[in-house]
Amino acid sequence: MSRFATGLSSGLRALCARETRGPGAWPRGAGPAGRNLSVQATDRRKLKSTDDLPGPSTSTTLYWLLVKGYADKSHLLQGVQKRLYGPIWRSRFGPYELVNVASPELIAQVIQQEGRYPVRAKLPHWQEYRELRGQAYGLHVSSGPEWHHLRSVLNPKMMKLREVSAFAPVIHQVVADLLDRIELLRSRSADRATVSDLAPELYKFGFEGISAILFETRLGCLQEEIPHNTLRFISAVNDMMKMSETVMLFPRWSRRILPFWNRFVQAWDDLYDVAKTLIDRRLAEIEGQVRGGESAEGTFLTYLLLSERLSRSEVYISVTELLLGGVDTTSNTLSWALYHLARDGRAQDRLHAEVDSVCPGKREPTMTDLSSMPYLKAVIKETLRLYPVVPGNARLVSEGEVILDDYWFPKETLFHLCHYSVCHDEAEFDRPEDFVPERWLRADTPRSRFQHHPHSFIPFGVGVRACVGKRVAEMEMFFALSRIMQHYEVQPVEDAPTVEPKTRTLLIPGAPIDLRFLCRA
Repeated sequence: MSRFATGLSSGLRALCARETRGPGAWPRGAGPAGRNLSVQATDRRKLKSTDDLPGPSTSTTLYWLLVKGYADKSHLLQGVQKRLYGPIWRSRFGPYELVNVASPELIAQVIQQEGRYPVRAKLPHWQEYRELRGQAYGLHVSSGPEWHHLRSVLNPKMMKLREVSAFAPVIHQVVADLLDRIELLRSRSADRATVSDLAPELYKFGFEGISAILFETRLGCLQEEIPHNTLRFISAVNDMMKMSETVMLFPRWSRRILPFWNRFVQAWDDLYDVAKTLIDRRLAEIEGQVRGGESAEGTFLTYLLLSERLSRSEVYISVTELLLGGVDTTSNTLSWALYHLARDGRAQDRLHAEVDSVCPGKREPTMTDLSSMPYLKAVIKETLRLYPVVPGNARLVSEGEVILDDYWFPKETLFHLCHYSVCHDEAEFDRPEDFVPERWLRADTPRSRFQHHPHSFIPFGVGVRACVGKRVAEMEMFFALSRIMQHYEVQPVEDAPTVEPKTRTLLIPGAPIDLRFLCRA
């Protein structure tokens, strides 16, 4: 799941808008009743506008951020604002005016009206960089038919289960390297069991896994000595992400004074250069095979290069952007899943029993095996509910006007979909703050508790803008977690503190996750 295209809506650290309604007031008609999705069928004179929405004042925002400590807890700020203003309110993020929606009914209404070519959020600084370097726009800058064409080429290999199954062997190789890495780290600890600060190791796993698919080569992220170009690649990704959010908050004239734009450009230059080198290397291999009379064997990248449906420039940028969105979902979700399983012996025992019954003798699970592991899938679902990788997503409806209950919005309105608040709403989920994988198993959950609005949990999005890497991320998580359970019982370290999430565009652990990995017989 991509963090860069949604960062402007999930990091609410610069909200500045006027307060228009008192605490506790909910706008009339903000519930699920009274919806009308047709502007033509509605007398616009009876509808309210953005100006009628409540929202925080500048002083209130500064108080929340600086005094109450929400600067790195903007996911929790969603709930605070919803309680004050109701499920729809206005706010500001830097230069962006946002309409925040925090109920599944309202989220559904936005998505139902997003049109054929929805936009997550405009990224003018990305577009400026592309034009500066003469590059193709790619998935996150292009729009309309051009964007639709890119998705039509990428979707078949990334979103069809049969096609994704071809990636299973390489992902199992990467999982095996992760297990070796865990074994090495635990052997070095004082108790020969503890792995300190697990999240960075899982980030390396996620980076290696998606790179092995996209570039059809191994980068060595999990090696003891990581290659220089791989370190450069990882560093460029992290620098670009950090600078991207910073750059868009400052006006263009500030670039003569502040270093952020130059750092953003340098990070993108490094990122693009390494990706281009890897792609060109694979292209040279394919051309050599063809000249030698061999058929070019490969998976994703080979398909893109041989299909000739994308220009070379479009291949460079599309693969690079897929990499950016393909690391964090896997690494963050696995970190939180292991954190909770270590603290919930009953859930861990049930998961291990399921994996062992389907794949006895520590046999590697196949894609077919995964269909017989409902509890494994429930654990991942529950982790994504508690910790949506991106706590808020953006939608810019560019093709038409939008009606949400009794509010009318012009086209080009930027909506912020408050997923964290909805996923933690007790009206949708019983005991919303607890880790309860069973809630996703109908046989284990009373019917009244299982039912929730379908748009209360959409970790990979829905519709034509759904995450293109969803199936790959799920496969990586399922294989990695099931094989870790085969080999280890996971426990918290003694006197381990509670780890709370914090917002850095993504929802990440606010402190190191230290776990003990005890070998199973």
